[in-house]
Amino acid sequence: MHIGIDVGGTNTDAVLMSGTTVLAGVKRSTSPDVTSGIVDAIQALADQHAFAPGQISAVMIGTTHFINALVEARRLAPTAALRLGLPATRALPPLVDWPDRLREAISARSYLAHGGYEFDGRPISPLDPDELRAHAADMAAHGIRSVAISAVFSPVNHDLEEQAAAIVGEVLGPDVAISLSHEIGRIGLLERESATIINAALRELAREIVDGLTAAVRARGITAPIFLSQNDGTLMDEEYVRRYPVATFASGPTNSMRGAAATSGYATCAVVDVGGTTSDIGLLVGGFPRETTTEVTVAGIRTNFRMPDVLSIGIGGGSVVDTQTAEVGPTSVGYRLTTEALVFGGSTLTATDIAVAAGRAQIGDPSLVAHLDPAFVQRVLDRIAERVAQAVDRMRTSPEPIAVVAVGGGSILLPDELPGLGPVVRPENYAVANAIGASIAQVGGEVDKVLAIAPGRRTETLDEVRQEAIDKAVAAGAVPSSVQVVEFDEVPIPYLPGDATRVRVKAVGDLQMGQVPA
Repeated sequence: MHIGIDVGGTNTDAVLMSGTTVLAGVKRSTSPDVTSGIVDAIQALADQHAFAPGQISAVMIGTTHFINALVEARRLAPTAALRLGLPATRALPPLVDWPDRLREAISARSYLAHGGYEFDGRPISPLDPDELRAHAADMAAHGIRSVAISAVFSPVNHDLEEQAAAIVGEVLGPDVAISLSHEIGRIGLLERESATIINAALRELAREIVDGLTAAVRARGITAPIFLSQNDGTLMDEEYVRRYPVATFASGPTNSMRGAAATSGYATCAVVDVGGTTSDIGLLVGGFPRETTTEVTVAGIRTNFRMPDVLSIGIGGGSVVDTQTAEVGPTSVGYRLTTEALVFGGSTLTATDIAVAAGRAQIGDPSLVAHLDPAFVQRVLDRIAERVAQAVDRMRTSPEPIAVVAVGGGSILLPDELPGLGPVVRPENYAVANAIGASIAQVGGEVDKVLAIAPGRRTETLDEVRQEAIDKAVAAGAVPSSVQVVEFDEVPIPYLPGDATRVRVKAVGDLQMGQVPA
């Protein structure tokens, strides 16, 4: 057996799984400290279906800790950005397009140094160790505790980033956290660099969060390995999260979409995940979320790491309803739903109150919303359906009919049929689909690089890249025999010499878990 947990802004969902079978599923309010909510959720699972701690082979967790910390600009480490590229790239230094409040939150310092490569691996300039030591000494003098190192075209050749990290580490000591851009983002210097800086700023928090999540699980006597889900629907272990916290940013929507695929049987469909605060709309293609093909803006910062293509709108179970206009959201009572909503004796009209008044949900005290005008209730529900249908229509890429799968506890707000789209499928255990998605996540490996393919070696070169992605998945903990290449993109770059081609390969496989009694 294994446990899947998804920590949202309003609710913490948990499921107890045996293979792909759901043995128990619970939804609990997210606690302000988050970890105690996880303890409560695991206890509730045990109450539903008794299990011994030793029977649990793994715990998979999806969390919003890190994206929230960035958005709120809190708990971020003093961070330096070191770019290798001189004499090029002077015009746009690191952090050039960052919001002022985030630069201040990380006590940002930026440095330019010699190094970097052309697209085909030719060096721009040699590394200067003395220059790097001087920069590192300045970092130490200003209390920098985390460093992001990026080099021009490091996805093509990352040797200089590794060498620079070793020199900086010698000066700053073993306690400094160093993030390298070739491990974080894709081709695109500024976006990859920004993603790396974000990762570096979150490294200290990552240690705290992982320790807290581990303590919450261990408090129940569970000693099984703990994994966290990442943006592309695959898993990473505790040590990986400590190094790459930025990889968790979109794990919530991704888990919901993967859970929707598992519970509905649809490998290709539109997924509407209605939570307590927002509704996330995305497309599943072949059982995995469609990834965005453009840069991703996170908290006002342009990045280019792996993210699902998700459209979020401010409609959820905790959304506040305007009594004059019948508009819903984007303001939400969040995890305070059980104290502020009318059906729980509060004074705020929420979308959950509307669902109860319409007879779509049986929670709280229905008599407390009996005074609501049925015509007004219907206006609100129609407006919700209209906005969700518009969002789904924006996400699809063709006029062909597409199945719509609704998950999340707030999906009771949706009608049985969306205008212009057709029936809405609500699979079994739809309310905890995000936790199910976390529990069934696989392990992945990805390679994204620009290659100069020699004449007559195209097939051999592409096979090498595929094998590199497979090897990464196996190294991350996948069962070798289960690994498959699920995405392959080959895009010639005509304006560069040497038959330059950008190749991206993604491989996934089942997590290798120890055998324990079920």
